[in-house]
Amino acid sequence: MKIASWNVNSLNVRLPHLEQWLLSFAPDIVGLQETKLEDARFPDTVLAGMGYRSVFIGQKTYNGVAIVSREPATDVQIGIPGFDDEQKRVIAATVGDVRIVNLYVVNGQAVGTEKYAYKLRWLDAVHDWLADELQRYPRMVVLGDFNIAPDERDVYDAKVWNDTHILTSTAERDQLKRLYALGLHDAFRLHTDEAGVFSWWDYRLGGLRRNLGLRIDLTLVSDALRQQVVAAGIDREPRTWERPSDHTPAWVELR
Repeated sequence: MKIASWNVNSLNVRLPHLEQWLLSFAPDIVGLQETKLEDARFPDTVLAGMGYRSVFIGQKTYNGVAIVSREPATDVQIGIPGFDDEQKRVIAATVGDVRIVNLYVVNGQAVGTEKYAYKLRWLDAVHDWLADELQRYPRMVVLGDFNIAPDERDVYDAKVWNDTHILTSTAERDQLKRLYALGLHDAFRLHTDEAGVFSWWDYRLGGLRRNLGLRIDLTLVSDALRQQVVAAGIDREPRTWERPSDHTPAWVELR
């Protein structure tokens, strides 16, 4: 089973890329972030014609998440229970015998801002929710654009991306460690310690060409699935296509 995460940064623009990638990579499940589409405009029919079912929640211009899968998804949860939030950032569903939680984590703008404080509150709510969810669904993959680079191996310059910078501050990384402590494992790091492998590159300053990137798109597997991970990685190719998203897919393969 191949499970992937991709921040498409506007599905309206990137639908041809998604179609091309589904044909070439042939994942079984994909969590999409930043679809930026109201539900009535989601290309459900197009994806169904390719053999994929979709569950989704979106809004105009911002946010939006979806789970696209070969098998139909069941037991769909939208949003974080008990956390009042108008932003469409969370969707969870069961596909086969695996619980998929798709997160588009808050960016946070800058350390010390209200948006940064909101990010930390949001992550607190995710932690508490997943603590309960893992009791109900021990076979779980939590994936998405986390907007957190786990450690110095995941940034192009640790002197720039440090405790004072959004996406790499200690408080954000501590929140990610709290998720690990629930029994979630970064699938990419189960197989490699390699540094400099990224999933996001800025459009500016030749980010991709110069490999000025970050690894902020993650696939986390639960304790119950850890031994079933046979491979994990990042597919850099879609970032090289014309008019790409600034993110590229991260993936994990389960036995």
